[in-house]
Amino acid sequence: MITILLVDDHPVVREGLRGMLEAEADLTVIGEAGSGDEAVALSRARKPDVILMDLRMPGLDGVGATRKILGETPEQRVVVLTTYETDADILRAVEAGASGYLLKDASRAELAGAIRAASRGETVLAPSVAGRLVDRVRNPAPQPLSAREIEVLRLVGTGSTNADIGRALHISEATVKTHLLRVFTKLGVSDRTAAVTTAMSLNLFT
Repeated sequence: MITILLVDDHPVVREGLRGMLEAEADLTVIGEAGSGDEAVALSRARKPDVILMDLRMPGLDGVGATRKILGETPEQRVVVLTTYETDADILRAVEAGASGYLLKDASRAELAGAIRAASRGETVLAPSVAGRLVDRVRNPAPQPLSAREIEVLRLVGTGSTNADIGRALHISEATVKTHLLRVFTKLGVSDRTAAVTTAMSLNLFT
């Protein structure tokens, strides 16, 4: 029997989830929590196999509760169940150690299957979430430019030469070139014009 703790700040959601899950012969709900703090306390007291965790809750949110629970008992499994699928939410949950990330439009079969998989130590992601993570890995966010790199690029945008920039910033031409090479790498461009155009499109000069 797989034991489950439901964590959601809406009682009606918890009630619906309990009804869905307890219709499965091998799943049983052993507790409900309406906040992150309550989830941490109940996970300590009841030691469920799998915790079904909402993300957005007043006080300690789902990510904070996940991090705390797994910091104390890493053998427990947390599956996030939420309506949110932004990159930031997904990454925060995964970084906190969640074994799964499902959306609240999941069917009973999908939910039960995800809980069983998580209890076996597998990772479960909603198809749309998996797609976003793969895309994020394939197309990582560009590294931010340093304040000095932006200064150099801003001067490039005014038509200044490396020598002009060196004099204006009291640095050598070699240092200006080094800054520009780093800028090109970070922005994924190969020349000064493309660097300035890209920086403007990213609002780096505001």
